[in-house]
Amino acid sequence: MNLIFTIAAREFKSLFVSPLAWTVLGILQAILAYTFLTQVETFTLLQPKLASIDNAPGLADIVVTPLFGNAGIILLLVTPLLTMRLICEERRNKTLSLLLTAPLSPMEIIIGKYVGILYLLWLIVLLITLMPLSLLIGSSLDLGKLAANFLAIALLVAAFAATGLYMSTIASHPTIAAMGTFGILLLLWILDWTSTLQAQRSELFEYLSLLRHFQNIQSGLISTVDISYFLLFTATFLLLGVRGLDKGRLQK
Repeated sequence: MNLIFTIAAREFKSLFVSPLAWTVLGILQAILAYTFLTQVETFTLLQPKLASIDNAPGLADIVVTPLFGNAGIILLLVTPLLTMRLICEERRNKTLSLLLTAPLSPMEIIIGKYVGILYLLWLIVLLITLMPLSLLIGSSLDLGKLAANFLAIALLVAAFAATGLYMSTIASHPTIAAMGTFGILLLLWILDWTSTLQAQRSELFEYLSLLRHFQNIQSGLISTVDISYFLLFTATFLLLGVRGLDKGRLQK
């Protein structure tokens, strides 16, 4: 277990050695801060009308949910850039062989790498969450809805990271890993778009859709089906990553 956290800490620190992590953090915060302030302004303008409507959407519905929804889309674009180098870069720098010959199992290497990148992604999620928490200073906020959105985005980025790590184990170049990760995630994101047409509705596509499970948790309707989906999704790609790394070691 100590070795796993040693790899995770090494990976987390290495992310901040290069300007990539700092650039991603800066750009993400700038874009999402603008989105957040825009939604707050929208709520302020709509507030007089909402006051006269029964069961009108509240601050969390107009500000928090769109903020985390936009964050999910942006992180779908950004996560492949963060995960593409996890194994590919080790292979290109000829350090993967040293890692594989160390007294570590492929499972420990994959979990360590995964925890390292997850530290960064959950740090991003935490910084995003601080934005709506600032609204508590001058207004009331549905903390239950905020907690649901926090859980939804945390599970989502965990699934994103597992997919990116797997692609990094099988791709020969970081760019290929990034493109492969983005392709898989985008496909699973838009998979059930046709479900709005009753004639083309597919229960399989609906279950496999990342977006549907993400939005279900966002809405506050937290169920074991949606949480189990993300846990199984993450575990599946981590196991595939272990198998891919182990296969690469046997081929050496």
